[in-house]
Amino acid sequence: MDELSAVAQRWKLALVEDAAESLGSRYKGKHTGQHGLVSALSFNGNKVVTTGGGGAILTNDPELARRAKHLTTTARVLDRWNFIHDEVGYNYRMPNINAALGCAQIERLDDFVSRKRRLADKYRIGFAQVSGVRFLSEPDGTASNYWLNAIVLENGSSEDMVAVLACLNDAGYSARPIWTLMNRLPMFVSNPRADLSVSERMADSVINLPSSPGLADA
Repeated sequence: MDELSAVAQRWKLALVEDAAESLGSRYKGKHTGQHGLVSALSFNGNKVVTTGGGGAILTNDPELARRAKHLTTTARVLDRWNFIHDEVGYNYRMPNINAALGCAQIERLDDFVSRKRRLADKYRIGFAQVSGVRFLSEPDGTASNYWLNAIVLENGSSEDMVAVLACLNDAGYSARPIWTLMNRLPMFVSNPRADLSVSERMADSVINLPSSPGLADA
């Protein structure tokens, strides 16, 4: 974030933060989603806090917040009886019942994150004795919500990862690889791309583990 912020300031760019999965995480003591002009959270069903879908916009800019709210509520202008819209708007409002579900869970966010971090500690200790496997820990200067716990097969191949995934799932552990890289999807496979060797190496070696906060006491 420091390097990205420096580039954005140098070239007068707006820094938009994808904080989708990071609710409850901190970078250098500051909660994620506050390092850019605007950021987005996800409340999808598999996130730390869920409303079943949708998300939230975060910004410390009052004018930007006002405009975002205006556009996401169909750009409607208040009137006693007429439905007036002063520009093209969008119906991105979350239903109240979903928002109530999210608000109730946000009240438990500290407990969720604490449980996820305890689970991560258990994984870290457990995998410390496993040769060729490294638990993916938070970098220095950060506090992760450990939304997903992950291990890295340090010297493994894609064939090794398939074998490990098969063993884990056959034993009842719902493990999976990280997401398929976009350049490997059929609709983008012929598109231009930069050197993706690091991403490709991670895609062939990282395995996500069960990460529910409910597992912390298991």
